[in-house]
Amino acid sequence: LLTLAAAEAVAEAMHHDSARACELALPSACALELIHTYSLVHDDLPAMDDDTLRRGRPTAHVVYGEGHAILSGDALHTQAFAVMAVEPRAVDVGLADAELAARKLRAIAVVAEAAGAAGMAGGQALDLEAAAPGAEPLDPAALRGMHERKTGALIRASAVAGAVMGGASPPLLAAVDAYGSHLGLAFQIVDDILDVEGASAQLGKTAGKDSAAGKPTYPSVFGLDESRRLAAGCVERALAAMSASGLSGQLPAIARWVSGRSN
Repeated sequence: LLTLAAAEAVAEAMHHDSARACELALPSACALELIHTYSLVHDDLPAMDDDTLRRGRPTAHVVYGEGHAILSGDALHTQAFAVMAVEPRAVDVGLADAELAARKLRAIAVVAEAAGAAGMAGGQALDLEAAAPGAEPLDPAALRGMHERKTGALIRASAVAGAVMGGASPPLLAAVDAYGSHLGLAFQIVDDILDVEGASAQLGKTAGKDSAAGKPTYPSVFGLDESRRLAAGCVERALAAMSASGLSGQLPAIARWVSGRSN
């Protein structure tokens, strides 16, 4: 959704064809779904969060075994970049080969960095270290840094990849980048709140698992009320980035949904 919404928004702001922008961004959107799904499969493994419920169903390793769950995650991750490298084809979207190749390469670089050691994988490593017995509690800056990498990086990359594939100008790309950065942190803060307040049936995953595992979260550091305020502030900054650049479309609605979501 973020990828397609960002492509549509930048196209509309530049008075370009928004339908073609979405067509250009669709393979990146599919790739990000593949990466997100792989990350959930691996996150639920016994060596990570050891969870048995995801999206209201038994997790992959519970159904198919740990080996197949690991391999399915590996395959999803790899396939994501195959999709981005091959699709879309210039003949299908009416774009010059060189321009399309440049956009693809830039989007691939953005997503790869967000998924790897500097982003999601690195953030997950920090999360594991912080939850280890005897680990020093994270201070607010370290907690924010962990969240920005573990969850925020891929959300930010989703928006930026859509903007890149939609042909965003540098100022619009910077605005989408800022929007995605604020939105990614808001999403994870709300996720921390829902882990405390949500019900497993509504969340589709096990509630209370972060607290039970001793993981550092925004509520554990700031309390629930301050966490809600911080999440709302992130959403407001995301909306401000949109407003200042003249971007609209579905991006503001997505930001507002994040602050009020229940799963």
